[in-house]
Amino acid sequence: MPQAETKAWRNDAYAKVTGKAKFTDDLKFPGVLHAAPVYSDFVHARIKAIDTEIAEAVRGVIRVLTAKDVPGVNHFGQIIRDFRIFADDKIRYHGDVVAIVVAETREIAMRAAQLVRVDAAPLPAVLDPEEALKPGAVLVHESHGSNLINTHVVRRGNVEEGFKQADFVIEQDFSTQFIEHAYLETEAAVCVPRPTDGVIEVYGSMQHPFSTRRFVAACLGVALSEVEIIGTPMGGGFGGKDDTAAIVCARTALAAKLLGRPVKMVYRRDWSMRESYKRHPYRVHYQMGVNRAGRITAVQCRIVADGGAYCSVTPWVTWRSTVQCCGPYVVENVHCDTFGVYTNNVVTGAMRGFGSPQMNFVIEQVVEMAAEKVGISGIEFRRRNMVRQGSVTITGQKLDGHKVAIEQVLDTVLREIDYEKKLAKCARGNGGDELYGIGLAMSYRGVSLGAEGVDFCAAIINAQVDGSILLEVGVHENGQGAESAMSLICAGELGVDLSRIRYRRSSTSNIPDSGTTVASRATIMGGGAVALASRELKKKIAEAFCAKLHCPADEIRFKDNFILGKSDADRIAFADAMREMWLMQKFPFAFGVFKAPRVTWDEHTGQGDAYFTWVYGCQAVELTVNKKTGKVKLLNAVAAHDVGHAVNPEMVRGQIYGGMAMSAGFGLHEEVKAPDGRMTTLNLNTYRIPRSMDMPEMKAIIVENPDPVSPTGAKSIGEPANEIFAPAIANAIYHATGQRHCSSPIRLGAQPEPTACEEGCAK
Repeated sequence: MPQAETKAWRNDAYAKVTGKAKFTDDLKFPGVLHAAPVYSDFVHARIKAIDTEIAEAVRGVIRVLTAKDVPGVNHFGQIIRDFRIFADDKIRYHGDVVAIVVAETREIAMRAAQLVRVDAAPLPAVLDPEEALKPGAVLVHESHGSNLINTHVVRRGNVEEGFKQADFVIEQDFSTQFIEHAYLETEAAVCVPRPTDGVIEVYGSMQHPFSTRRFVAACLGVALSEVEIIGTPMGGGFGGKDDTAAIVCARTALAAKLLGRPVKMVYRRDWSMRESYKRHPYRVHYQMGVNRAGRITAVQCRIVADGGAYCSVTPWVTWRSTVQCCGPYVVENVHCDTFGVYTNNVVTGAMRGFGSPQMNFVIEQVVEMAAEKVGISGIEFRRRNMVRQGSVTITGQKLDGHKVAIEQVLDTVLREIDYEKKLAKCARGNGGDELYGIGLAMSYRGVSLGAEGVDFCAAIINAQVDGSILLEVGVHENGQGAESAMSLICAGELGVDLSRIRYRRSSTSNIPDSGTTVASRATIMGGGAVALASRELKKKIAEAFCAKLHCPADEIRFKDNFILGKSDADRIAFADAMREMWLMQKFPFAFGVFKAPRVTWDEHTGQGDAYFTWVYGCQAVELTVNKKTGKVKLLNAVAAHDVGHAVNPEMVRGQIYGGMAMSAGFGLHEEVKAPDGRMTTLNLNTYRIPRSMDMPEMKAIIVENPDPVSPTGAKSIGEPANEIFAPAIANAIYHATGQRHCSSPIRLGAQPEPTACEEGCAK
C-alpha cells in the first residue's frame, strides 16, 4: 500500500491536548433537562412496586420513568434479548436500574433519585458460577430454564489416546478476576428530539453507533431511520462502552422523546462502576499431556465464565477462548468444553482481549510447567510445539494464507532482551531480599470477528471541486486513532497531502451499518474499505484523463498531488483535475466495501476456519520480588508484534505500551470486589490500576509481514498487545521465587489473599 509521507500523525491531537475537543458532557442545547439513574439495594429480588411519588413531588423534577413508560421493548440485547432497559419483573444484580429521574438540573435529579422507593421480595442470590450450574440452583432468568448462557466445544482427535501417549500429565486449576475498564470518561448521553422531523439525535460516549441505534430504536418502538447516532469524541472504552453505553443512550432517548426536550445523562464514577459490565472471571481446569520428546500429545480443558446477570456478549467472548484454548501450539488431540453462566454478579462483557487474556494466563504458564517436567527450557518446548507455516490449528484450519510469524516475534524478543543469558541469573527463590526473574509469553490471535459474525465495512470518499477530500468510514473513533489511520491510508492511496483530507465523523444516517468497532478490526476492515474506495476513485479519475495524459487508464499514476501519465511531463494537478471533472459532469465520488473472506464453523465439533488471518506476538519482562514484602517491581520489558503493515507506526507502539500497562494491571493489581454481590470498589481510589511508577522501561518492536488478504496489508494490534504481559509476569515471578501462581491478580508475601498454586502443580 502506498504510504503517506509522515512518521507520526493524529488528526485530533491539537483539539485534545488544548481541551478544544467537545466530549458528550461538553455539548450544550437550549432547554436541556438532566437525568439520573435509580438503583436499589437488592442483589436478587422480585419487584412488587416502584414508588415514585415522593421523588416526583420534588421541585424541579419533571418526570420519573420506569419500565411501564417504555413504548417499545424493555428487553434487548445483541445475542439474547434479556438485558433490561429498566428492571421490571426482578432485580438481577446490584447494578440494575429501576428508574431514571428527569429534572431541570443534575443536582435535583440526583437528589430525587434517592427518594424513589422499591418494594421487592428478596430472593436467594447465586454468585458462584459452578453453583449456578448445579441442578436446583436459583435461576437468574426463570424463562431461560437454566443458568447456562451458552456452551462451546472443540473436539479434535482422540484425547484418551493422546493421554496414553503422554509420559507426563500436567493438571492444574486456574482462576481470573473481575476487571473494570477504568476509562477516564464515564458513560454519557445527550439526546435531542429534532423539531423538523421528530428524529431523535443521540450524542454519546459509546463505541458502537449502529448497535446503540438498535437499542434506542427498540426501546422507543420506532424504525432505525427515526434514530440518528452522531459520532462524538470519547474518553476511552477498551470494549466497555457497548451494551451499558447503549442502554444509557436508550434511557436518555426515551426521556427526550416523551418530554420533547433535550436530555443529558452523565454518569458519576460510582454509577459507572456499579452498573457497567466487567471482564469475565474464568475458572479453568487444564490438563496437558506431553511425551519425553517434549511434544504435546493431548489437551483437555474445562472453562467456566461468569456472565453475570445478563447475556451481553458472553457467547462471543467465550467462543474466542475456546478457539484459542491451546495457544499458538499444534495439538492433535483436544477436548475443550466452555460454559458461559448466569449469576447475580455484575454483568460481564467485552473487554480488550475479549476472552484471550484469561486463557493466555493459563496456557503460557502450563507450557513452562510442562517444559520443566520434561527437563527442557520453556523456549525449547515452545519451539517444538509452536505453529509454523502450513500447520493445522486445533480447529482444523491450515495456516497457509499468510506468514506465520510466531518464531519471528519470539526470536526478536529473545535477542533484544538477551533472554537466555538473563534466565540463567534468575534467583528461583534463592539469594538476598530482591529476587530477580525474567519471563515471557507469546500468542497468536484470530483477526477481526471471524465466525462470530458477518464482517464487512464501508467507506465514502467525496473529492470536492477545489481538490479537498471528504472521507467517511463505518468504524468508530474510540480514542485509538482510527480516524488518523483512515486518513493516512486515503492520502497514501491517492498520492495527496494529508492536509487535503477532512475526516467526517460518522453518523448512522450517512453511512451503512459496518458493524461494531471491536475485535481490533478498525484498521483492517475500515482501512480496507478506504483503500478499495480510493482505488475506485482513482479508476474514475484515470478514465476521465487518460486521453489527455496520453496513457492507458490502468497506467495512470497518482503522486505528490499530481495525476501522471507515463512521463512525469504528462501531468495534471489533483485540484485542477477535480475542477475539470466537475465541468465534465463527472462526480469524483467513490463508495468502497471491504468484505472479509468467508470463514467456516461447526458448533458441534468446534472445527472450521475460525478466522481469515492471524497475528502473532511475544512479550518479555524482567522484575524483582522483595522477599520480605512480596512487592513486585517491573524493571524492563520488550514486545514484538506482527501487525501486517504498520499504517501509523508511532500509534502502533502506543497501542503496545498501553496494552502492556493494562495487562500488568490484570496480572498484579486490579480486582473488582463485590462481597455478597454488592460492589465495594466504586471509585478509582479503591480500584488499583497501574501507575506510571509501576511500569518498567518498555520497548515495542513492530514486525511487518503485510497480509495478502488485507487491501492495505495491515492487520491488528489493539487487543494482541493486551493479552500476554500478565502471563509473562507470572512466569518471571516463578523464575524469581520458585513459586507458581495460578490465580490473578498475583499476590505474594505479606500481601493479603495469597493465590499460589498448591504443591503438585504438575501431577
